[in-house]
Amino acid sequence: MRFTSTRNKNLNVGFEQVIRNCLPSDGGLYIPAEIGDLRRWILYTDETTTYSSVAGALTLACINEEFSPIICETIAAHAFPYAPVLRQLDRNLFMLELFHGPTGCERDFGVDYLVESLETILQLKDSSAIFIDVTKGTLGAVLARALKGKKYIKSVVLFPRGQVCGLSEADYAWNGGNIYPVEIDGTEADCRELVRKIFADRSVVENYRLTVANTANIGRLLPQAFFYPFAFSRLKKQVTGDIYYAVAPGNFSNVVAGLYSWRLAMPVSGFIVPATDSLTVDTLGNCAVLDSVVPLNEREPCDPSDPSNIERLEEVFSANPGMMRNLVYPAKVTEAETIASVKELFMKYKVSVDRDTAMAYCAARKHAQLVEQDGGALVVLAKNHPSFSSEYICHCLGECPDMPENVAGSIKPVILGRPLMRTSGEIMKVLESLV
Repeated sequence: MRFTSTRNKNLNVGFEQVIRNCLPSDGGLYIPAEIGDLRRWILYTDETTTYSSVAGALTLACINEEFSPIICETIAAHAFPYAPVLRQLDRNLFMLELFHGPTGCERDFGVDYLVESLETILQLKDSSAIFIDVTKGTLGAVLARALKGKKYIKSVVLFPRGQVCGLSEADYAWNGGNIYPVEIDGTEADCRELVRKIFADRSVVENYRLTVANTANIGRLLPQAFFYPFAFSRLKKQVTGDIYYAVAPGNFSNVVAGLYSWRLAMPVSGFIVPATDSLTVDTLGNCAVLDSVVPLNEREPCDPSDPSNIERLEEVFSANPGMMRNLVYPAKVTEAETIASVKELFMKYKVSVDRDTAMAYCAARKHAQLVEQDGGALVVLAKNHPSFSSEYICHCLGECPDMPENVAGSIKPVILGRPLMRTSGEIMKVLESLV
C-alpha cells in the first residue's frame, strides 16, 4: 500500500515514511492512496481465526511492498497477545468490547501496533524516533507499557499540571526507561500549543525524528480497521442480514478505520454515530460534514497534538459524496436520552456502559428500522472499560462498576517531583537529552 495526503494527491510515499514522519508538509493527513480487495480472505475467516491472525493478514495486505510475510505476522503477534471480545446481548444486538487490553482502553490496540511497526522499521534502518504527545489520561500509561524493552523509540509525554498518572519510576528516561514525562505549568490547551509550536518547525521534526502516537499518525489509525473484520468473523454464521456498527464520534478515527475496512471489501452496511457539530444531519436527515464548506487550501494545518479525522472522512467520500448518505448515519442524541440508554442497557442486559457507548447505542436505536430490516444486526463499539467512567455511571444507575487492577494502575496519580515546565525551549532541552 502506498499513501498520499488529503491535501496533495500527487504525493506518493510508503508506510515507513508515514509513521516516521507522521504529517505531510502540506498541512494535511496521510491517507491510503489505494486499498486492495481482501474479499476472498475475509470470507474464509471464522470464529477460530485469532485477532493476531486478522491483524497479520491485513498488515501483509497493506504493507507487503515493505515487509515480508514473516515480519508482518511477527508485528501482529507481538502487538496483540490480547483481543477484543464480541458479546451477544440480544438476538441481533452485539457489543464489541475493546477494553480487554493491558490498560483497559482502546488505545492499547493502536499504540501497541504502532510501536511494534515503528520499532521494526527503526531496527532495520538502525535509526531512532521520539514520540511527543499530550495527555491528561491513559496515553502515558499505554505508551510506558508498550515501550518497555524497546531500543529505538523514546517518548516525551506532556501532562497538564497535576494530571500525571499511570507511570512508575522504572518508566522514566532518567532511570533508564523510555518515557520522559513532562508536567506543564498550565492546562491541556497549553500543552497542545507547545507541541504545535514544535511541529511548526519542520527542521526540528526532522532533526529530532519526531512523530506522534495519536491518530494523526496513520500507523496508529490503521489497526483500528482490524476491529471490523474480526467482528465479522464471529458474526458471519449468526447473522443473515446487513451489519451496522454504532460508534461514538470521538475524533472520528473508528468511523474512518471502519470505512477503510469497507474499502477492503469487508461486509458492512453502515456506521451509525451520534451527531456532532462537525458531522451532523441536514434538513433532509442525511449525513453532512460542515467542515466541507471550507476549501482545504484555506484551512489551518492539521493539529499534531489533537487530531480530528474528519478530513480523512471527507476524502473517503470525495469521489462520490452520495455514498456518504448510504454508509454514515448520524443521529442527534440528547443528554437525557443518553442517560436513559445507560439505564436501558443495564436493565435489559446487565451491561454497564460509559457515556460514549450509551450515545452510540442511542443513535442506533433512532435508526432501528434501518438496522432491523431483513434480519440485520447491530454491533455497538465499547471503547473503554466502564470503570473509567465510574462517576458518570454511578450518577445514572446509583451503583459503580468494579475497577480492575490494570485500570486502576493506568489512572493512578503520580507525583514527579521535578520542576514544572512552561516553554518550548525547555521541551527542546528534553529532546536534546534523548537524542
